[in-house]
Amino acid sequence: MFVLDSRLQQDSIVLGDFALCRLLLSKDANYPWFILVPRRAEISELFELDPADQQQLWQETTYLAQALKQSFAADKMNVATLGNVVSQMHMHVIVRRRDDAAWPAPVWGKVPALAYSEAQLLALRQRLRDVLNDDYKEA
Repeated sequence: MFVLDSRLQQDSIVLGDFALCRLLLSKDANYPWFILVPRRAEISELFELDPADQQQLWQETTYLAQALKQSFAADKMNVATLGNVVSQMHMHVIVRRRDDAAWPAPVWGKVPALAYSEAQLLALRQRLRDVLNDDYKEA
């Protein structure tokens, strides 16, 4: 049974679901920072997913990254699986711009996290509705 890691629960906001992945938003408004988590139990590595789920994860990651790059006018999309702190398999999809708080360094620990306001969250949710298709179901 799929259960979201407690650290991911603490550090992110659930936005919705794709066919395979739960879509989260990092609680750091310095960057449009999204996280895809395959809804599979006890998976910590990409290669532990079965081949169909691996393909689905890449499709969802690519789809999300393309939509975000265009919508947020990204200079670069950072897409990565790390898992050194949170072992549950998750994919970071981070919009980077040359004028963001950490450019060109990694986003981790560069500046203190900035909380989203309710208005920012509402606007972000609307933006996702505008750019994502029916494969995404909002929470």
